[in-house]
Amino acid sequence: MVDVSKSIDRNLIHYGRDFVDELIVRASGSYLYTENNRAILDFSSGQMCATIGHNHPKILEAMRQAGETVIHLDSTMLSPEVVELAARLCGLLPEPLAKVQLLNTGGEANEAALRLAKISTSRFEVIGMAGSWHGTTTGAASTTYAHGRKKYGPVMPGSLAIPAPNCYRCPIRHCADRCSMACLEVGFEMIDATSVGEEAAIIAEPIQSAGGIIVPPKGYFRRLRELCDQRGILLVFDEAQTGLGRTGALFGLSEEGIVPDILTLSKTLGGGLPLSAVVASEAIATAARERGFSHYTSHASDPLTARVGLAVIDAIIADGLVERAASMGQYLRDHLLELQRRYEVIGDIRGRGLLLGVEVVTDRENREPGHELIRQLSERCFKLGLNINRVGGVHSVWRLAPPLTVSREEVDQAIDILDQALREIRAN
Repeated sequence: MVDVSKSIDRNLIHYGRDFVDELIVRASGSYLYTENNRAILDFSSGQMCATIGHNHPKILEAMRQAGETVIHLDSTMLSPEVVELAARLCGLLPEPLAKVQLLNTGGEANEAALRLAKISTSRFEVIGMAGSWHGTTTGAASTTYAHGRKKYGPVMPGSLAIPAPNCYRCPIRHCADRCSMACLEVGFEMIDATSVGEEAAIIAEPIQSAGGIIVPPKGYFRRLRELCDQRGILLVFDEAQTGLGRTGALFGLSEEGIVPDILTLSKTLGGGLPLSAVVASEAIATAARERGFSHYTSHASDPLTARVGLAVIDAIIADGLVERAASMGQYLRDHLLELQRRYEVIGDIRGRGLLLGVEVVTDRENREPGHELIRQLSERCFKLGLNINRVGGVHSVWRLAPPLTVSREEVDQAIDILDQALREIRAN
């Protein structure tokens, strides 16, 4: 028999945080199951991808159907599922978003979006936000500021950044628990001062996830849209985690009532399989094609994942999961607020729908990040049967993002585990 721990260290590249010390052999709905049949409530939805729960029957059926028809084709050949999914996405999104390319990961989609922006504008500068996460391919990584930037050498020329609108921790030390959006104005003043006049696009998440569940204040994206329009800068929304219902709206862009020039989808679209999409306006797609846009990948427009994407959308719409995310998100938030009233180490609770953040601090008054505390709490939660991510970079934030199918009983179970972990750790 293989010694698992030795085999992991001997044969696998460690590509981030340490691997957990138990193998997962089965998954269903909101739960993961270990070799010893220990059930773990998954409040991370896998890697934020199992939107409608692990191994959803509609996804399994779509995979079976693809296995009986066609799984993969040359990238210039299209299947009915690919054409239908592109049409379905365009039907769900507001005008002028009307042209789709189907890819695999969020990094790929963001890479394609930035290439579209650059070639269609004939400019090369791209503005990101501090705390952002857009992927690990070269272009996407150059606009990623949450972590992973150190020791890899130069990023793409023209990579610029503005502060993220963190109302709990004002990036320019100007506001406290409110946001006047001075960070946005100052950010663009710095862009105007440092840009060489070749700004192609700004890429932003409607809610920054890896950065610590940072929710911009009302009006932020409307003002961002104005600042972009004044300068002829394209606005790219990365909806890897906010798209398709997680925030209690079909898309994160719905909150502000604005439309980006380019939108990317990934995690929530594939339901656990590698599927992403970049959606652009007719004008951008036409300009890019006229200028020779090329973005081939071996698995662009794959029939299998396109069929799965259709199944995911069907489940979200037919089962009312957008509305469910809103109601269950409020139910979860209410219980988290009760925990905050009882435990001083919970400094802030924020987010929308079923994308919520809990910031852990050592002292609520001075807001000192509780890095060691959240590590201990997270490990204890996992032992008690709850999986949650730690995000936030230099800050210490839990990201709670269960499947949109999560039940009240499962939320109650998660809250009970959090309560127990907080009670035990604070008692020691």
